[in-house]
Amino acid sequence: MRRVSRAMISGVSFLLGGCALLAPLPEPTSLDERLAVFPTEGLPLQGRTVIHWDEHQIPFIEAEHDADAALALGLVHAHLRLGQMEVVRRISQGRLSEMAGPIAVDIDRGLRILDFGRAAAEIEAGLPPETRAWLERYLAGINHYQRNLKDLPTEFEVLGLEREPWRIADVLTIGRLVGTDVNWLVWFNLLKLRSRDDWPQLWARLVENGSDSLPSFSAGAEGPSLEGLLSDLSRSGSNSLAVSGARSRSGGAILANDPHLGIYLPNTWLIVGLKSPSYHALGLMAPGLPIFAIGRNPWIAWGGTNMRAASSELYDLSGIAEGELTAREEEIPVRWWFDDKVTARDSKWGPILSDVPQLQDLELPPVALRWTGHLPSDEISAFLAVSRARSFEDFRSAFRSFAVPGQNMLFADAEGNIGQVMAVQLPKRNGAPPADVLLDPAAREADWQALQGVEALPYVLNPSEGYLASANNRPTKSEVQVGYFFSPDDRVGRMGELLGGPERIGVDEIRRLQQDVYMASSVALKSLFLDRLDALGLVTAASAEEREIIDLIRNWDGHYRVSSRGAVAFELFRDGFTESFYRVSFGDQDWAAFAGVGRIKALLLEDIEGANPKVLWEALGTALARAAGRIGDFADWGEMHRLQLAHPLSNLPLVGGRYRFADYPAGGSSDTLMKTAHGTTSERHATRYGANARHISDLSDPDLNYFVLLGGQDGWINSTTFTDQVSLWRAGDYVKLPLRPEKARARARRSTSLRP
Repeated sequence: MRRVSRAMISGVSFLLGGCALLAPLPEPTSLDERLAVFPTEGLPLQGRTVIHWDEHQIPFIEAEHDADAALALGLVHAHLRLGQMEVVRRISQGRLSEMAGPIAVDIDRGLRILDFGRAAAEIEAGLPPETRAWLERYLAGINHYQRNLKDLPTEFEVLGLEREPWRIADVLTIGRLVGTDVNWLVWFNLLKLRSRDDWPQLWARLVENGSDSLPSFSAGAEGPSLEGLLSDLSRSGSNSLAVSGARSRSGGAILANDPHLGIYLPNTWLIVGLKSPSYHALGLMAPGLPIFAIGRNPWIAWGGTNMRAASSELYDLSGIAEGELTAREEEIPVRWWFDDKVTARDSKWGPILSDVPQLQDLELPPVALRWTGHLPSDEISAFLAVSRARSFEDFRSAFRSFAVPGQNMLFADAEGNIGQVMAVQLPKRNGAPPADVLLDPAAREADWQALQGVEALPYVLNPSEGYLASANNRPTKSEVQVGYFFSPDDRVGRMGELLGGPERIGVDEIRRLQQDVYMASSVALKSLFLDRLDALGLVTAASAEEREIIDLIRNWDGHYRVSSRGAVAFELFRDGFTESFYRVSFGDQDWAAFAGVGRIKALLLEDIEGANPKVLWEALGTALARAAGRIGDFADWGEMHRLQLAHPLSNLPLVGGRYRFADYPAGGSSDTLMKTAHGTTSERHATRYGANARHISDLSDPDLNYFVLLGGQDGWINSTTFTDQVSLWRAGDYVKLPLRPEKARARARRSTSLRP
C-alpha cells in the first residue's frame, strides 16, 4: 500500500512542480564562456593567486599563501561542481525529500537514523588550528562563489535548491557519507536470510568464504534505494598498484589507481593541481572535500582501495530495557507535499538501525549500529598531512587520525621505494569470527575500549616482489580482525599475473592493465559447467541451438571484450543456472538474497561439486534452454552490456530522458580490472558502478602524470568540458599533466588572476 500511495503522490507532485522540472537545459557553453563567470575581483586574498586552466578546464592553482590556495580551491570546486555539491550535501543530511518530493521520504528517514553528522560537532571542536584555517578559507571560497553567481546551475532550478552558506559541519558530514561502511550493503542481504532454520550454518559459511582472500602483502608468519545510494556515494571499490624503481622501465617508482564508484555525470572526481608554500600536489579530489584523495607531490605519490574493514557491528538489544533508549523527532521538509517526521531512536552503542524503513519488513529485534564513523576522527588533517609528506615515515604517521572508510593506502616515492599501510581504526577483535551478524553488546564492549590504528597494524615497505597490488582484498594477516567480506580475488590475482614476470614495467603496461577485461573466476566456472554438462549427458542430448551455446562457452577465453559472443552465452547460462539451482535450496524469495551477498562464483563452485545429480541436471538443462532462447537477442557482449552516462536528474519522470547523454557498448564485468559491474542477468543492462577515473604517475619525472575521468571536469550541463574526457576514457587514453608550475603555465589555455 505504501508503495502505491507513494507512486500516486509522486505523480501529483510532478504536476505541481512541472514548471521547474520542465526547465530547459543550458545552452552549449564554451570554455571561455564558462571561465568568464569565474569571480576575479573583491576576493579576501593576502597575495598573488593565479589559476591556470587547460583545455579540459583542469585547474592548476598558484598562490603565495596557503590561505589563498584554500580559498581558490573553494572557488574552483564551486565553479565546476556547485550543483553536485549541493545535492550531495543534502543527501548527507537526509534532505532528499526537499528535492525529490514524497517518494524520497523513506530514504530520508533511513539517512536521518544513520545520522552521518553524529560526530561532526566533536570533530570540529578538535580540529588542529591549521586544518580549521584551511577549511574556513575553503568554505569562504565556496560561499563567495555561490553568493555572487548570477546564473545558478540547473540543479538549483529543477530541484528547488536555495543558496545556503557552507559550514565546516557540512564538509565533515559529507566526509562521513563517503566513508560509509560497505559491510552495511552486505548486511541488507544477510538480514533477509537470518530467519532461516539453516542460518547458523549459512552465516558461518559466508564468513569463511568472504574472509578467504589473497593478501596484498605478507606480514609475520603469513608467507532511489538506500543501498544503491550508499553504494554510489561511498568509496566502495578500486584498484591500486605500486611498482618499485627496481622493477620499472624508467627506474622511478610508479603509482596507479582506478577508483570504482557510481557511474553518472558529473563524475565523482575533480582533477586539480595546486602550489603554495606548504602544498604542492596534483591529483583527484571529491567536490566538497578540500583534500587530495589520490595524487602526488614532488616526493611521493599515494592512492588506495577500500579495505572492506569491519568498522561496524550490529547489536541485538532484545535484552535492553526500553528506558535505556532515547529518541529524537526530526522534521522532514517535503517538496510539493506535506512535511513528514521521523522518530530516530538511539542507544549508547549507536542508532537503532532496525527502525530504518528498508528493514522494517524483516521483523528484526531492536538492532543498534555501532560504527567507528560515529566517533570522532580526523580524515581531513590526515590527507592534508599526506599531501605534505616527503617519506614513508611521514606518509604512515599522517594516518594516525584516520578512521573511515578503512583504506589500503599505497605509497611510492621519487627514490624508487614503495609501501602499503592500513589506514583505519578498528576494535581490538582477536578471537574467532562472530557466531551471528547480530551480537551481544556486552560481549563486545572490551574490544571497543582502545581502537587500533595505523601504528598498531602491519605495514610493508619495499616487498621483494617489487610491486604491491590492492583490489579490496585482505591487506595481510593481522592480530586484529580486519574484516570478513573481502572482494573476490579476480582483480588482485590478475594484477599479480600481469606483473609477476621478470620484465620491467612501464606506463604502457599499466595502461593496458587498467583496461584488462579477463576474469579468472568465470573461466573456472565455465570449465565446471562444461564438465557437468558432459558428465550428465546434456551435451549429447542438446538441440542445435543449445549446442551453439555450449560451443560458444567452450571457445570463450574469459575476456569480456565488447565483441565477444562467448561472454554473452556464458552470462545468459550463468543467470539461468544460478536462479534455477538456488531456488531449490533457498526458495522463491531467498535465493536472490543469497546470490547477491558476493563471491557467488566461489560458492557456486563449491555447491556444484556437492550437488544432487538430479537437481544439477535440471538446473543445467534449464540454463541451457534459456540461454539458447535468448542468444539471438544480442550480437555481442557490448550489445548486452552498456555504458550509459546520465545525470541523476535522469531519474525524473517523463523529462528524465533529456539528462541521458550517452549509451555505449561496454567491455569488462563485475570483477575484471576494468570494472563495469552488473548483476547476473539475461537482459540488456547498464553498468552503474565501476572504474570512473584512472591515474598513473611515474615518479622518475614530476611531469609524468596521467589522468582521465569518465565524463569531464565540469558539472555545468552542455559545457564543452562536461563530457569531453569520455572519448579518451573509452580509447584508453589519458590527459598528461605536469606537477611543475612552469609547465602548467606553459600548457594553460587560459590563466585567471585573482585580485583582492
